[in-house]
Amino acid sequence: MANKIKKGDTVRVMSGKDKGKEEKVLSVFPKDSQIVMEKVNVVKRHTKPTQSNKGGIFEKVLPIHWSRVSVVCPACKKATRVGFKVLKDKTKVRVCKKCNENIDK
Repeated sequence: MANKIKKGDTVRVMSGKDKGKEEKVLSVFPKDSQIVMEKVNVVKRHTKPTQSNKGGIFEKVLPIHWSRVSVVCPACKKATRVGFKVLKDKTKVRVCKKCNENIDK
């Protein structure tokens, strides 16, 4: 599943405290099987003041495991599984399993 979710994809959270949210992927960590999304898995971090930092309570976005999300197809707007297809010009593209449309535009 390393290349089924890419940076810039819209994905829907399928389980956990943020279930149902649809956001854009900011970054992907294939070695850890995790992704970072906008406004999903936000935690509060309490920091002490230092010489360079004022300190206080800051919100921080943490990674989420990619088994908890599924890609939203741009054509049918449904959360779907991703398949692969090789085109005539020998390029490999991602395909929606529900509507069989190309996800990579």
